[in-house]
Amino acid sequence: MAFRRFLRGTVPWDRLEGVTKAVMERYGESSARVEFLEADNWLSTPLVVNDHWFVKVITQQNSLVHALLTTGRNLGAFSSGTEGFFEHFGTPYEMAEHELAATERMRELGISAPEPVEAFEYEGMGVVVLEYLAEFETFDDLDPETVRRHAPTVFDFLHRMHEDGLAHGDFRCENVLLADGEVYFIDATSVREDAIADARAYDLACALGALEPIVGADAAVGAAAEFYETDELLAAEEFLDFVNIRPDHDFDAGDLRGAVEKLASGGPSE
Repeated sequence: MAFRRFLRGTVPWDRLEGVTKAVMERYGESSARVEFLEADNWLSTPLVVNDHWFVKVITQQNSLVHALLTTGRNLGAFSSGTEGFFEHFGTPYEMAEHELAATERMRELGISAPEPVEAFEYEGMGVVVLEYLAEFETFDDLDPETVRRHAPTVFDFLHRMHEDGLAHGDFRCENVLLADGEVYFIDATSVREDAIADARAYDLACALGALEPIVGADAAVGAAAEFYETDELLAAEEFLDFVNIRPDHDFDAGDLRGAVEKLASGGPSE
């Protein structure tokens, strides 16, 4: 736990106070109520200002962790027989800029995501400001029937990103929200544009692996098949073992392979 705390790091209160004052000045607020969110997030310190702005503070320590995670994921991609496709940003501000740009691009594609406000630098830290969704549930907190009902939307959104040459890169149920009955994507990471085909297959494997424990392999593959061709599902199958070694994924890769193979052979998928 001490090592985890070291990696995640903490931001001194005086610097967080400075960020809050900067947000207040930028948006004409005379006072601020700050809420720190309970999140196992290694890449930023999230907080909410005046129940209106969702603010993520990214430090050099967060940038270091991002570099370590990127290296580890690329090594995992090598083990799957493909070149690594994850990218790292050189500074916290570049990380903040990317998240803002990725959110803007998703919304341009008709994908629901929190409204992006801006990214700025404060004393060497990156700060990204987004719309705050006051009431939402992550997909891993929803009941199976609700997830099953919204699963096609998940693959629709993912497919729109892929058709536009964009990949999410960090698809997990905690990065898919349901707010007012609407599905939202958050926290897209960066992948190399010249490796987008492998990144798409990896994304699809992550989505299948995230939904399988909730709705079952057949339902997950069936929802994906509404938007992806069989050869795309077979390409994703190659990444299932790589995805499953991630500590934030735990699914039955054998069941997913069986569901994909059944679909490929012309059998029904529920």
